[in-house]
Amino acid sequence: MKINHNLNALASVLLAKSVKDLYPQVVLGESIVDDNGFSYSFAINTPISIKELPKILKQMYKNIDRNYTLTYKTIDKLEANKLFANEKYKLELINSFDEIPIIKLGNDFVDICQKTNIVKLSNIKVIELLNVSGVYWKADAKNQQLSSISGVAFERETDLKTFQTILNEQKERDHRKLGSELELFTFDLMAGQGLPIWLPKGAAIKYEIDAYIHNLLQRNGYSFVNSPILGTKALFETSGHWSHYRENMFPALDVDGDIHVLRPMTCPHHLLVYQQKPRSYRELPFRVAEHAILHRYESSGSLTGLERVRSMQLIDTHIICTPDQIKSVVERCYKIIDEASNNFDVKIYSVDLALHDKNNHEKFFDNESMWINAEDSLRNVLKELKIQYKEVIGEAAFYGPKIDLQVKTALGRVITAYTIQLDFLLPERFNLQYKDEKGQNQRPVLVHASVIGTLERFLSILLEQNKGVFPLWLAPVQVAIIPVNPLEHGIYCEKITHQLEQNLIRVAFDNSDERLAKKIRNAQIQKIPYQIIIGDNEVKNNSVSYRKYGEQNSIEISFKDFLKLMQTQIIQHK
Repeated sequence: MKINHNLNALASVLLAKSVKDLYPQVVLGESIVDDNGFSYSFAINTPISIKELPKILKQMYKNIDRNYTLTYKTIDKLEANKLFANEKYKLELINSFDEIPIIKLGNDFVDICQKTNIVKLSNIKVIELLNVSGVYWKADAKNQQLSSISGVAFERETDLKTFQTILNEQKERDHRKLGSELELFTFDLMAGQGLPIWLPKGAAIKYEIDAYIHNLLQRNGYSFVNSPILGTKALFETSGHWSHYRENMFPALDVDGDIHVLRPMTCPHHLLVYQQKPRSYRELPFRVAEHAILHRYESSGSLTGLERVRSMQLIDTHIICTPDQIKSVVERCYKIIDEASNNFDVKIYSVDLALHDKNNHEKFFDNESMWINAEDSLRNVLKELKIQYKEVIGEAAFYGPKIDLQVKTALGRVITAYTIQLDFLLPERFNLQYKDEKGQNQRPVLVHASVIGTLERFLSILLEQNKGVFPLWLAPVQVAIIPVNPLEHGIYCEKITHQLEQNLIRVAFDNSDERLAKKIRNAQIQKIPYQIIIGDNEVKNNSVSYRKYGEQNSIEISFKDFLKLMQTQIIQHK
């Protein structure tokens, strides 16, 4: 449902006043309003706990009843600095405005707020405070941690009930909850923050995705390489990552006097592969891919299950081509991504064309003609493919523009799932060359492409979009074998379990002493695609009685026919 941003902006101001009423020593942070409601951060000596939300909510309703007059106006920086002299975070925010929009509630509370079309506090009929969490000011771990209260406001009680239904559905789709329930992955502080451990069932999914993408790329002319997870400082200085990406790298290691770092990407190593011998235009496009383990430093506050981690696995691809091959190369990359996305039934939310900011020479390589050429190339491809997109200034990589394909998570966040990046800079930094038709040295172009992004983030997307119900070929356990009586039917169950395993079908044999109904229910909870029930009749006829996940009817067929059914369905989906 659509959130009224104006109403929630006013609700966030109301929250700030109410918190200030209850905790006069609090220092106000920043208000954020989005499609999920509002949030407001506060600096306070003793962090606000979730148990205090009912008290804060009660104060908010009291302030609504007081019917404060709302006054919107704009002031200059000089006046704003005086007005917020005791609010250090507000003073920081003021710098981003030429004129500062403010709102007054009555005569004693002022906050920064754009003018809304809401003229009375009584327009806020119902408020729900959702959570309180610790956040770093400006999302920077170097800054102070604040208490952030999130909530949502509506004009009607029925809107809140609808929102709560949606919220409950989102919680059921949260990949962290599903991953725990289905025993797919875990995090352990003994291993380290943001370092996921794939459990057997999650690893089974990962290897299937790996194999599918490997075959897809091979069919499209890619050769696979393998390179070290470390790189020297000199390598990343040459690529430019040392100066432009250093804050996202792990601390450097001194190995026998040489400085090394855990690599956050594979492109420098793949360029070394290209440089192993002289290249001709006949060899281009030159396509390489790698199942790579990468490490990127993320602040602890930004770590979000598998969605944002510090150690990740990426099937990374790079294409080195001639300038006149850019269009065909990017089109082919897009079509590969589209094929994979459709096969996994992942819904694309939007497409962004990430451009540089010509005024930011610190973040982006300073070569305006290079940027214009690169950005026009990607813009033309999107138009040629008739893909709707929006341009986002300042979101390019430091070396070139990119096409970002976005998905929306169950929690309402829009994240980048796949990307295609155009790069004129790294070929120059590494002095890449190829011989043209006349035998002259020419500079190639580099295209970075990620078919599914990192396996961690991709699994989080799959879980939230399919609610943990995987297709047969991808399911971590494909068949559950359940005997009516383990003592009488166990030997036959073990026999067919072994035969299924020999045919590379992932199977779980439940020989526990639980009641039959409980075993069937457990298989349903684990969302196993096929459940086989084995009783006297099945043992006698060398058959199986199976039913599919979510269905009630059972079908009895010979074990031989069931095995053929499994193999046919798995091959079809792959």
